[in-house]
Amino acid sequence: MRYYIIAGEASGDLHGSNLIHALKEQDPSAEIRAWGGDKMQEAGAELVKHYRDLAFMGFLEVVKHLGTILKNIEFCKKDIVSWNPDVVILIDYPGFNLRIAKWAHAAALKVVYYISPQVWAWKEGRVKEIKQNVDKMLVILPFEKAFYAKWNYEVEYVGHPLVEVIGRELAEPVIPIYTEKPIIAVLPGSREQEIRKKLPLMLKMAARFPDYSLVVAGAPSQPDELYQEIIGSAPVMLLRNDTYNLLKQSRVAMVTSGTATLETALFGIPQVVCYKGNPMSFWLARKLVNVPFISLVNLIMGQEVVRELIQTDFTEAALVKELTGLLTDESYRERIIGDYKELWSMLGNGRASETAAALITGEINRA
Repeated sequence: MRYYIIAGEASGDLHGSNLIHALKEQDPSAEIRAWGGDKMQEAGAELVKHYRDLAFMGFLEVVKHLGTILKNIEFCKKDIVSWNPDVVILIDYPGFNLRIAKWAHAAALKVVYYISPQVWAWKEGRVKEIKQNVDKMLVILPFEKAFYAKWNYEVEYVGHPLVEVIGRELAEPVIPIYTEKPIIAVLPGSREQEIRKKLPLMLKMAARFPDYSLVVAGAPSQPDELYQEIIGSAPVMLLRNDTYNLLKQSRVAMVTSGTATLETALFGIPQVVCYKGNPMSFWLARKLVNVPFISLVNLIMGQEVVRELIQTDFTEAALVKELTGLLTDESYRERIIGDYKELWSMLGNGRASETAAALITGEINRA
């Protein structure tokens, strides 16, 4: 069977790659064409476009690049028609993928959505559109099944794919990072805009915590030159393509909001969540988004497990205060790590990709 998969971000590339492996196990003759990244390509997909050319962050940035986005959508439609897949699989990335879902449904193509858009956070009315245009919705957060049930839409909870990914990683030996001091991991995000916004302030912690080594996790989609420009002469290390190995050896982490907050939690590393965006984009988001937290850890647990320093709260003084607590207060650390263990139990049995692949092949065969 032929599978056309669309992912527009680094996390989608990761989950898409594991889904591809699972699809190939269940359907050895599978042909897969995809929008994604290096991981999906390495898993066996024929790559159409890389996510680094698709990821625009924030309302104003999307408006600025609207022409490019619309051209990509039209190109995608033509490519799907030309390739004629048995199913179109959409991974998150709602601004793009919901448009493709609507078009694909009208074109009588099977549409499966793997990893739901965060419609529970904003634009809840999009559920009506999803019900109309998506044949099967596969969700990875435990509260999403109940959310969709409110709209009388049956979805499948498959568990979170990070459980299987990190479970495998934890079984692998640690490759030592040679520093003389304990490590503070710095995860500034995968997009250039967010790296430029947050990394300079994060780097100031090198001077404030001289007994620790700051190690920056470089995103595979960004060039060394970007980090070198920002780091300058700061006494920090840049580590490329080795984030999980870094987390396994870290005392604490500074993490940009997003999937990385959940990854850090599953590795059991106390963290502070950092976010700062375009002021106008953030103002608009606050008007539209209806969630109490921005980190997946806190959203899933329904409480503040990790501290979030957002926008004007993301200051040098606040970051120093939180890191000091994470590094030195053992009762605080133990409380966070205990909550992380509960988080593990909420996120499924570690077979999300296998379950998703079975449901997708079943959907294709369904009359």
